[in-house]
Amino acid sequence: MNRPHARNSLGKVFVNELFSALEQLRSDEKVRVVVFKSEVKGVFCAGADLKERAKMDDAEVGHFVKRLRNLMDEIAALPVPTIAAIDGYALGGGLELALACDLRVAASSAKMGLIETTRGLLPGAGGTQRLPRCVGIGLAKELIFTGRQIDGQQAFSMGLVNHTVPQNNEGDAAYQRALTLAKEILPQAPFAVKMGKLAINRGMEVDIASGMAIEGMCYAQNIPTRDRQEGMAAFREKRPPQFIGK
Repeated sequence: MNRPHARNSLGKVFVNELFSALEQLRSDEKVRVVVFKSEVKGVFCAGADLKERAKMDDAEVGHFVKRLRNLMDEIAALPVPTIAAIDGYALGGGLELALACDLRVAASSAKMGLIETTRGLLPGAGGTQRLPRCVGIGLAKELIFTGRQIDGQQAFSMGLVNHTVPQNNEGDAAYQRALTLAKEILPQAPFAVKMGKLAINRGMEVDIASGMAIEGMCYAQNIPTRDRQEGMAAFREKRPPQFIGK
């Protein structure tokens, strides 16, 4: 993300660009992991473009917020693992974008918060739903009701991010840690990883018996793959597997 003059805030043009990027990622079978990062030092995404929002009438606001919600759903629905590298401020819609990712890595100095109530708003792009699923209902309510900002270490302690790292001189410590995490995922069987993500995401929305059925369906899809056969062969032959995603 690189909209320095507006701190990567989510304006109409920027949102359209993100939708286009997601479409390209979905159609590229070579993509195995997606890392969301900022090229703007000190900020991940400052949230909604409130200057642009102030020029909209009520109907336009409702339509645009629905589009933002759809954007976050599209990020969450990417079949491959997604990682948010939070090296600076992730506020409002910026944190909602990070919450739509599978994994989050933050610099200890990064600032995060769903600050909408401090602006007379409430989270409208998934924050009221994804934050409690991530940190629990009580903490989510506290963070949303107060509009509080927390740093990377606090976010780690409550389970909002998977990893926190001290910021470096280049200002990209979270991105570097996210790359390391992505490199751990890359050697694994791509189709199995996709099915694992699908089973978790779908299963978390239903009772455990239904979730077990979803897992079974995902597992069944993986059984005839060449990668499963390769994994078994590599185990027998005591060599690293060479997965091809089929």
